[in-house]
Amino acid sequence: MTAPTNVRTCYRHPDRAAGIVCQRCDRPICPSCMHQASVGFHCPECARKGGQKEFRGVASLRTKPLATKVLIAVNLVIFVLTLVTINVRPFSEGGRILYSSVGEGGLSGDGELLGGLVPDEPWRLVTSGFLHADTLPFGLLHVGLNMWVLWVLGQFVEPALGRVRFLALYVTALLGGALGVVLLSPDARTVGASGAIYGLMGGAIFVARERGIDLMRSGLVTTLGLNLLLTITIPGISIGGHLGGLVGGALAGVVLTEVPKRVS
Repeated sequence: MTAPTNVRTCYRHPDRAAGIVCQRCDRPICPSCMHQASVGFHCPECARKGGQKEFRGVASLRTKPLATKVLIAVNLVIFVLTLVTINVRPFSEGGRILYSSVGEGGLSGDGELLGGLVPDEPWRLVTSGFLHADTLPFGLLHVGLNMWVLWVLGQFVEPALGRVRFLALYVTALLGGALGVVLLSPDARTVGASGAIYGLMGGAIFVARERGIDLMRSGLVTTLGLNLLLTITIPGISIGGHLGGLVGGALAGVVLTEVPKRVS
């Protein structure tokens, strides 16, 4: 039995749908032929050869997780600015409410999420997702872990969806996480990209399913389950942010993977 003609098949197994393309030779490969590499997945031949493929021209823009790198860079720059401006008094009304003393707050005061301030300062739904804890060393751990997970997920999800759809997924998940905070813990001051990252995990499950990748074998379901367990059991973690981001990302994943099939 062969795969349908409108489905791209594995170059080694013509009867199997390809889950992704090899990051070195661009040949389509099924889950059985996928070998985890430092960047994406390699086919068996390229995995044996080792080394990295050189990307040049327009093709490199299609395969490199450029949007993921930009998001990581933006988060890191804002983290540094948060530390630099921590002794600058906030200029917004919300910032003055959160940090009433002169010489406190910085970017956190003007950007972190607090449900009661959202009607007057709706930008906090977005800015809070790019801020991280400004106390050291916890802040470094907070931003470091979030950016590492973003990098791991981005290497799989961005090449699969393309840059525009990947950013749409990220933004939807970020907003979903912010709305989850407002609904479930409106009095909590919240920052962090973890809501958007949970959304990427939710979206990645639908991307993997759409490409015929075994969800249990990929580790996505196990990773998501463990993270949800930590979210529920460890005090101080934003349950609303994580669950809201997961729901938003999962819904976006369904739309981004299913709608193209319906209109094609």
